[in-house]
Amino acid sequence: MAAGSAPGWAVGALGVVCLLLRLDFISCDSQVIYGAVNKNVTLYASSFKPFKEIVWKRGKDKVVEWDDQSEVRAFLSFKDRVHLDTVSGNLTIFKLTQSDEDEYGIESPSVRNNSKFTLKVIESLPSPTLSCALTDGNITLQCVILEAYDTHVELIQYSWDCPSTIQCQSGSKPSEAYVTKEGDLSQEIQCIISNPLFRRTTSIILSTCVPSDNTRHRFVLLAILPALICGLLFIKCFLRRP
Repeated sequence: MAAGSAPGWAVGALGVVCLLLRLDFISCDSQVIYGAVNKNVTLYASSFKPFKEIVWKRGKDKVVEWDDQSEVRAFLSFKDRVHLDTVSGNLTIFKLTQSDEDEYGIESPSVRNNSKFTLKVIESLPSPTLSCALTDGNITLQCVILEAYDTHVELIQYSWDCPSTIQCQSGSKPSEAYVTKEGDLSQEIQCIISNPLFRRTTSIILSTCVPSDNTRHRFVLLAILPALICGLLFIKCFLRRP
């Protein structure tokens, strides 16, 4: 009898867990929050009754604590850098630094679950540089960040804004694109880099990637000019002979 009821008990327990998940009583996921260096970020609490006590933690260390019998108390490097809203339970951190990255959580009898937040602190993106080269009848475009930038580079996304008259083809890397030389070279192509907080753009006119006819003629003239000079000097010397 006991053995036969085990499957039914397991199904019933699973149903309770699913119900609690639907009602937001249990949360296993940590919400990712992005903040910018030297800016502020707010971590939002979710309560079902007024707060009487609150503890925010970074990992296992206290960030701030409060109860209705005492004042708000901040800890460690968060002194004078945090604000706790004792009504909503929200925590605001000011003047963010890279060292603030970590997992944060609120603990209080007024919250249905100990909400977790993973804070990622991102620096502002520098403007990219867009270069081009003509190879095998195609224009190769490359969008790069020349400045030293190593803050969550895995979050950087590259995209291209091409006019409808131009067909842009993706390169072997997201930062590369190809355009056929036969397209409308008077058009402008834009490279866009972005992360969850910032967006930067740069652009180039395709005609600057292809030498004009005058430029090609200039290259030919520069190539044959030394030979012409040598020929004239030889003739001059030959004519001076007695």
